[in-house]
Amino acid sequence: MVAFLKELAIELYDIQAVKFGEFKTKVGLTTPVYFDLRVVISHPKLMLKLAKALWTLVDNPAKVSRICGVPYTALPLATLISVEEKIPMLMKRKEAKSYGTKKLIEGIFLPGENCVIIEDVITSGSSILETVDVLKKENLSVTEAYVLIDREQGGKKNLENHEIKVKSLFVITQLMKYLLEAGKITPEIVKDVDNYLIANRAPSISVQGVPDDRLKLSYSKRAKLTTNPLASKLLELMESKQTNLCLAADLTKMDAILELANIAGPHIAVLKTHVDIIEDFNENFIFRLKELARQHRFLLMEDRKFGDIGNTVSLQYRHGFYKIAEWADLITVHPISGASVVDALKKSLDNITEPRGIFLVAEMSCKGTLTTGDYLKNAVLMAEEASDLVVGFVCQSNLSAQPGLLQLTPGVKLVKSVDGLGQQYNDPQSIINAGADLAVVGRGITDTGNGYLKATLEYKKELWNAYEERINTSNT
Repeated sequence: MVAFLKELAIELYDIQAVKFGEFKTKVGLTTPVYFDLRVVISHPKLMLKLAKALWTLVDNPAKVSRICGVPYTALPLATLISVEEKIPMLMKRKEAKSYGTKKLIEGIFLPGENCVIIEDVITSGSSILETVDVLKKENLSVTEAYVLIDREQGGKKNLENHEIKVKSLFVITQLMKYLLEAGKITPEIVKDVDNYLIANRAPSISVQGVPDDRLKLSYSKRAKLTTNPLASKLLELMESKQTNLCLAADLTKMDAILELANIAGPHIAVLKTHVDIIEDFNENFIFRLKELARQHRFLLMEDRKFGDIGNTVSLQYRHGFYKIAEWADLITVHPISGASVVDALKKSLDNITEPRGIFLVAEMSCKGTLTTGDYLKNAVLMAEEASDLVVGFVCQSNLSAQPGLLQLTPGVKLVKSVDGLGQQYNDPQSIINAGADLAVVGRGITDTGNGYLKATLEYKKELWNAYEERINTSNT
C-alpha cells in the first residue's frame, strides 16, 4: 500500500494537482501549498485509482447505504465509487432549488439509512459539516467521511468533535515525504510548509447553517472561546455591565459627543464615532473621550469602514490627522480588497500595546445594498479564516455559528421604520433574534434632545431582555 500511495502522490504532483510556491486561498490568504484536485477529472485512469483507493479506507462497506460527495470536486470520485460498488449516490446542491421541491439533496433514500461522505481536501472541515447538517436534516445517519488529503490544520479534530470519523488517503506531511523521496520537492519546501501548518491552525467550528450554536451561549461563556483578546474583553464587559448596546455618537461637535458619552457611558458597551464628521476636532477631544471610556468602562469604535489597498489602509489607520490606531479599540473594515487589508492593519499596530480588533462589514442596513451573494459568503470565510485581529461581522443576519465571532448589527430603533435616505431600522427583539450580539443605536437616542439617559436606559433594557430571552429559550 505504501508503494501505491507513493505512486499516487507522484502522479498528483505531475499533473499539478499538488503545487508548492506562494498561492492565495479563496479568501485571499497566502499559503505555500495548494491543492487543485479539479484537474483530476481530465485524467480518468488516475481518478479511478483514487476512487478505488479511497474505498479501501471504509471499515465495513456492507453497512454503507448511500454515498454523498461534497460539491464540487468530490462528486466525480463519489460517482465512480457508487458505480464500482453499486451503492446509490446522493448529491447535495450548493443552494436549494428556487422552484419545484426546493430541495437540497438529490437522490432517493429512506430515513435512517447510513450515508458516508467523500471529500477531496479538508482544512477546517466546514464543507463536510455543512453537508452532514443537510443530510441529518433528512434523517440520514452520517458518521464517517473519507478524504483524499488532510491538510493537518485542525479539520479532522473539528469533525471528530462533531462525531464524524475521518480517514484520509494522505496527510500533507506524509505526502510531502513521498515527494521529497522522489526528488520532486526540496527539504526547504518541506520546512516552509511545516512552519505554515504550525502557524495556521483552523479554528474550532460549529456547523454553519445551524445558527443556534452561537446563540445558545452566554457572553461570559463565549468570552473563553475567542481568539482575539479584545473580543474576550468586550464579551466580559457586556456580561458584567448587562448591556449589549453600542451607541452611535454621530454628532458634529466635540462637546456634544463628550456630553452624550458621559451620560450614556455607564450603560453602554461601545461608543461608536465617525471622527471625520467632527467640525471642531482637536487632540484634546481624544484625551477626554479616552478618560470617559476608562471611567465608565466602555470601548471606543471608529466606524471608518476602511476599504482601500493594504498600504493606503495602513497609512489611514496609523497616521494622518486622526491617528486612529492610537485610540480606537475597534474599527470597521470593508473586505472588498481581500484578506491583505487585515494583514496590513495588523502590521500597522507595531508598538501599540493595547489590544485591537476589527469588525468586517459583511452586510449593510441600507436599502439596495450590494453586500449580497458571493461577496457576503467570502466576507464570512475571511472572518472565519483570517487573522485573530478580526472580532466579528457587521451584518443584519446570523452568518456564522462560531461562538468566538461577534455580530454587530446597526439600524436599530424601538419601532421598525425607514428614513428618507434608505436606512432601514429594525426593533431590538428582531435584531437580537436574528443573531445580533451588539446592537448599534444612533438617532433613536441622539434625536431625543436632552432625553439621552431615558432613551439609553430604554434601549439597554429592551436589548438585554431580548438577549436573555434568546439564550434562555435556546437552552430549554
